[in-house]
Amino acid sequence: MNAVCPSCGVAVVAGYVRCPKCHTALAYGGARPKRVTGDPGGTALPAKGFPTVAALVALGIAAVIALVLGLRSDRKKVEASPSPAAEPIEAVPANPVAPRPTFSAPSAAAVAPETRPTENPAAATRDLENALRLQRLWGRVEVTGAQVQLRSGSCADPAMRPLIESKRSLLRSAGLTRLRCVEQSGAVVFERDLGP
Repeated sequence: MNAVCPSCGVAVVAGYVRCPKCHTALAYGGARPKRVTGDPGGTALPAKGFPTVAALVALGIAAVIALVLGLRSDRKKVEASPSPAAEPIEAVPANPVAPRPTFSAPSAAAVAPETRPTENPAAATRDLENALRLQRLWGRVEVTGAQVQLRSGSCADPAMRPLIESKRSLLRSAGLTRLRCVEQSGAVVFERDLGP
């Protein structure tokens, strides 16, 4: 129970003989101190209730953010969907005539490079290295006699075997008969014949 110093009016905890501020002797001694009815001052903070204003401000900010995001998504949907008036209307003739199909022989550029016969193993291995680079299956191709050795860290990649299969006829037409795929460590992952 707190008491008030009669000299300076500071709240003093029961049991003090002198006031901690002005050092006046307190008269109540062992008797029960008087009950304080007003604000005693000192370091005691008044009890506060729920921060209603802060909660309302936070709720308002959340509502504004939700509204802005909702309007942005609606604007994107409107921009993404084409308007029916913007599409041109084509006129349909009364008696439509179907165009005649035209056939032309395939040009030399349209023929796949694998089907052209080549006698140069260097050109075939260079083509294989370019295909590996395009598929990001980096590797180095070496020719020893009629054998191709592909040294790559991607030998076990699922895309490696289909790529080699697509280049098999080109390598075979260059006179190469066997392909070996070797990891960087030197371990052979697989070998295959390039024959028919």
